[in-house]
Amino acid sequence: MSLLIKNGRVITATDDYFADVFVDGGTVKQIGKDLAVKAETVLDATGKLVIPGGIDPHTHMDMPFGGTFSSDDFDTGTVAAAFGGTTTIIDYAIQTRGKSALEGLDAWHKKAEGKAAIDYAFHMILTDMPEERISEMRRLADDGVTSYKMFMAYPGVLYADDGTLYRAFRQAGADGSRVCLHAENGIVIDEIIKGAVQDKKLAPIWHARTRPTRMEAESVHRAIAIAELAGASLYIVHLSSADGLEQIKLGRMRGVDVHAETCPQYLFLDESAYLSEGNGGFEGAKWVMSPPLREKGNQDALWQGLRLHHVHSVATDHCPFFFNGTWKPGDPSPERPGKELGRAGFNKIPNGAPGVENRMALMYQGGVVEGRLSLNRFVEVTSTFAAKIFGLFPRKGTIAVGSDADIVVFDPNRTETISVNNPRTHRMRVDYSAFEGFTVKGYPDTVISRGRIVVDKGSQQAKGGGQFIRRARAGELLR
Repeated sequence: MSLLIKNGRVITATDDYFADVFVDGGTVKQIGKDLAVKAETVLDATGKLVIPGGIDPHTHMDMPFGGTFSSDDFDTGTVAAAFGGTTTIIDYAIQTRGKSALEGLDAWHKKAEGKAAIDYAFHMILTDMPEERISEMRRLADDGVTSYKMFMAYPGVLYADDGTLYRAFRQAGADGSRVCLHAENGIVIDEIIKGAVQDKKLAPIWHARTRPTRMEAESVHRAIAIAELAGASLYIVHLSSADGLEQIKLGRMRGVDVHAETCPQYLFLDESAYLSEGNGGFEGAKWVMSPPLREKGNQDALWQGLRLHHVHSVATDHCPFFFNGTWKPGDPSPERPGKELGRAGFNKIPNGAPGVENRMALMYQGGVVEGRLSLNRFVEVTSTFAAKIFGLFPRKGTIAVGSDADIVVFDPNRTETISVNNPRTHRMRVDYSAFEGFTVKGYPDTVISRGRIVVDKGSQQAKGGGQFIRRARAGELLR
């Protein structure tokens, strides 16, 4: 379908100008003033911003965890992402310990194929990587999966010891791939948790109190040192604390190739959420995630990190679980157990929270409206940097001739209050909002994925159609 977006203010990570944008065959064909072209569809973007579609480089759709699965799959989750202005996700496929990573990739292709409403790519979670299977990493990279995730947390489930980290880091460096790392010292944290449980400290607040920021900082420091020796490109996921950020700064000052993402929950929420008194004191389980919400003072440090380019990207770590284990009456999807699995103790609560639909609006509010980020930096941290670091640029992450027509017409004057009861802000398949009651000024109006209008003025216009994107290696361009 051909499409002409007229009279908009085009914002990229580097540009800010008024122009028309002509799209045909799924890509941007022309950009200029008063374009005299015929198009099947014309959108008037007067008074609105025309920005690259958001890229969320950290989601967990249909993920098994803690005896259940995350409640959004690649259908519902990508539709919600589109309503929020995101046009590409990078989800985490999982290698089951002792089995082939290639089998894990096949399983995630089956989860996503034919369901996704927007384009998607995969990181591969590596739970072990013995010498006899190390060649699988090269095969994954050849298949366009050019980044891996490893965990210093969750012993016995996802945890990788330092030797495994070094082995995988070294191979990733040789292959031109990037390593994403969940940096928390899971061995020590497990001991702290044992002590809390023995003392009958079981309320949701103890999820935060048993995962101190120093255990994030220690793991970030150690991961950077291992990556430095191995010659690997390192990306710290969901950075949550000033302590952890300090280690990122020190590593970069030494010249280590390390970058960091944070998430809206660490910029807008704090550990007081765990003290919510509803549902017999269990309300705080809604925000049980890892790393946990921190003391409020960490927010200013992370915002400053974004402003000064010490923190480079904003993802969501979208991993929702039902609060009450059910969905709305009549929903055809099977019921899945949720947060209630942990009513007997915080250590049994499935870790994760929803957010893929709210990221763009929250970052515009907290960044642009509240004066912390420029428009260009807003685009960079929500789209362009992720495209560049994860091998999607220049097809994704910008508005330029030849790029995929992943475009959001964004209304800077539209005000919404985020709520599970507001269908304009909540399409995620989960029975609560992590940002309930937050008012944002600025919201996506029309969302376009490779030239297809997926969402227009609060209405879904297309179903399915998302494609798997084979990503380029680190330092290369996606053509």
